[in-house]
Amino acid sequence: MSNVETPAKQLDPAKALVRLVGVEKKLGRQKVLKGVNLEIHEGERMVIIGRSGGGKSVLLKHIIALMQPDAGEVWFRDHNLAQMGEEELVPLRRDTGMLFQNGALFDSLSVGENVAFPLREKGGISEKDIQSEVQRALKIVDLPNQSHKWPSELSGGMRKRVALARAAIAKPALMLYDEPTSGLDPVVSDSINKLMVRLGDELKMTSVIVTHDMVSAREVGDRIAMLYEGQIYCVEEPGVVLGSQDPIIHRFVNGISDASDAIF
Repeated sequence: MSNVETPAKQLDPAKALVRLVGVEKKLGRQKVLKGVNLEIHEGERMVIIGRSGGGKSVLLKHIIALMQPDAGEVWFRDHNLAQMGEEELVPLRRDTGMLFQNGALFDSLSVGENVAFPLREKGGISEKDIQSEVQRALKIVDLPNQSHKWPSELSGGMRKRVALARAAIAKPALMLYDEPTSGLDPVVSDSINKLMVRLGDELKMTSVIVTHDMVSAREVGDRIAMLYEGQIYCVEEPGVVLGSQDPIIHRFVNGISDASDAIF
């Protein structure tokens, strides 16, 4: 590993919000996860990198219990998700937000209605309070006074920010991001990176970010975990991973193919 040093949060290893222990998953004939071990600490931003089709999104789905492991354990605080039924998982999932790759906004709902959706689903909140929270969330993502617009009227970057406001409005303890800067130009990507950092800091959220964007990984992550051949190959601070001379890490983060990657 390189000796590059970057500032990092002081994290307490004893305060793991999420723990994956020996997680295995087979999809069809392919074994995607082959014994994943990973701890994600309270308040940190964990970036997960790795080859396309290598299991990163499958890993996210295990963290939010949309998938159950074939073997191993997935812990959220002191709950083993792999041993819980659907009804038991409902309150835990409400403590988790997710930004999907395409934003996944409801085209039939206005911006304000999209952002308000999680609070209305949760119930027990007055309409006045919902509207107040919607305006607060849109202000945090730099879209004040945009609640009346429709998703079709927004640019790709604006749609991502609305989706981010919707995912964060209930102030979840854990936020999951699946390729948050995919398809965005560098300037818009930078604004999304800054928003992820701001939301994490302001709302005291733990974040897990799956990305192929190495600029984003450096700017957002407290630590980077590389998933390689179904296992966690390394977990280090961004400067260490991005400056690594390990052949596998170096080729990936610098976009260098080898003979086995050739396409004929």
